Amino acid sequence: MIHAPEEPMRIACFGQAGSYTYEAMQDYFKGQAITPVYASHFEDVIEAVMTREVRYGVVPIENSSTGGITEVYDLIHQFDCHVVGEKYVRVEHNLLGLPGAALEDIREVYSHPQGLDQCRGYLKRHGDWVLHPYFSTSQSAAKVQETGDPHLAAIANKTAAGLYGLEVLVPHINDNTTNYTRFFILAAQPEERETADKITLVLTVRHEPGALYHVLGYFFYNSMNMTHLESRPMKGRPFEYFFHIDVMGSLKDPVTYHVLHNLKDHCNYFKILGNYIADARRECT
Repeated sequence: MIHAPEEPMRIACFGQAGSYTYEAMQDYFKGQAITPVYASHFEDVIEAVMTREVRYGVVPIENSSTGGITEVYDLIHQFDCHVVGEKYVRVEHNLLGLPGAALEDIREVYSHPQGLDQCRGYLKRHGDWVLHPYFSTSQSAAKVQETGDPHLAAIANKTAAGLYGLEVLVPHINDNTTNYTRFFILAAQPEERETADKITLVLTVRHEPGALYHVLGYFFYNSMNMTHLESRPMKGRPFEYFFHIDVMGSLKDPVTYHVLHNLKDHCNYFKILGNYIADARRECT
């Protein structure tokens, strides 16, 4: 019997071909047949996941230089989606221009706000340049190509330079030479992995002295390694926060399950967003 080939998985990707999110998607789904669906906004990626227009979505969640991407944390909580994987990508920003353009020709620079922020030191040396925050680094490269204006440049990676016919005017302009971005792989439903070893959860604590200290103590006294903590304000509740936490562990481990079950009883709100396999290629650690 001849079996028809499986349809490629549709994957929502922030930005477009050549972005760092594109690199994360290609690396995470290496060897699998996929059809990328590109989106200019984080919310568009997550909406595509939750409406089942795509199987998975790929979005950046934190950068080693500029910290957590707060809008993504808020959207994950708002849309109630699930984290099923992660991927780290090394960020190497370059100043890209049209073929034949020279550095002294540049008057305006486009990039994602994070890209501009991560190259602040270099950009300060060119205080006369007009900086344009744009949808993504790859779309910034495409913008420069489309305009055909030698006075415009983009901050993006070398993959984008090749895809959009640009040249590297100045390589490696990011302030932090060991700059990494972490990406979440999102799905509409949770997924179980036998070797899952990392848990992402969100909770709120009681509005009383020492509440957060007691909650975090659950991880410390049970030797659970907490790798990330991000606070986000609660709408309509001044000075009260959601806490997004990453901790190493598996929900299949009875001890871990018991700790989290007891922790839940001491929180006003508690939800596990995902238990997934930590990226083994986390070269930045």
